[in-house]
Amino acid sequence: MSLRTDTFDLGGLHLSAGEGRRLTLHVAVEPFSLGGERYPVEPKLIEAQLDVSRTNAAGYALRLRFEARLTGPCMRCLEAAEPTFVIDAREVWQPGGGEELSSPYVEHEVLDVHAWARDALALALPATLLCREDCAGLCGVCGENLNRAEPGHHHDVGPDPRWAKLSEIHFE
Repeated sequence: MSLRTDTFDLGGLHLSAGEGRRLTLHVAVEPFSLGGERYPVEPKLIEAQLDVSRTNAAGYALRLRFEARLTGPCMRCLEAAEPTFVIDAREVWQPGGGEELSSPYVEHEVLDVHAWARDALALALPATLLCREDCAGLCGVCGENLNRAEPGHHHDVGPDPRWAKLSEIHFE
């Protein structure tokens, strides 16, 4: 079984300026709560590639890549949805380089891989998680799944009763 990596000591690599390393880490990402529903992340331990490059005597350029799947109900039809996301995130940490060169995931040469992976996945999520890209959702009248309904599914609906009084107006 692979060991879980929540933090990684960048200083322990002992890289000199211009040197780099590619590492394979296993990161756990907690489930997301979207629209009141719970969406677990699969696999439980995500295999991630971490590229670390030393920029100069004190800084690092970082790249995190992984693939993860969320499982849960489709936000349109409520059937099972399992969208997969490919993540390719980059960070730069350069002490004294200002806000643009300061990563929130690095403190004293210790990288918070766990927080970075979760945030990178959260930023990749769409506004709605669907079972498939062209999900038609549920019928607003009868609740039938329109993905499985016969073509031309519709209901003859009368006018909205809230506007019924307007039909009594006669213009001459």
